[in-house]
Amino acid sequence: MKRYNITVNGKTYDVAVEETDAAGASAPVAAAPVAAAPAAAPAAAPAPVADGTKVTAPMPGTILDIKVAVGDTVASGQAICVLEAMKMENDVNAPCAGKVLSINTTKGSAVETGAVLAVIG
Repeated sequence: MKRYNITVNGKTYDVAVEETDAAGASAPVAAAPVAAAPAAAPAAAPAPVADGTKVTAPMPGTILDIKVAVGDTVASGQAICVLEAMKMENDVNAPCAGKVLSINTTKGSAVETGAVLAVIG
């Protein structure tokens, strides 16, 4: 196990990193609790499905507005809905061009990271 001191926003954290063998196996090691800075959530990639491409929430938040309706034709990059997260309004854009097959959320609803907001076919 290797120990590192990491400084985030001026605060220093003691971090222990466990090494594993090539197969990924490791011996269980008890570690002292360590304060960690929140990690940024990766942007959710649209998952193609048999009946369309899912448009997912890139982060948890509240749906402020839905910009399209079922049956609308959208262009790649067009705003599908507005997601409020951390007091900022973020457009959730279409990952591809196509027809909106379904809207899986409602205005005012709270969503988690990865929640399917719409499906484009």
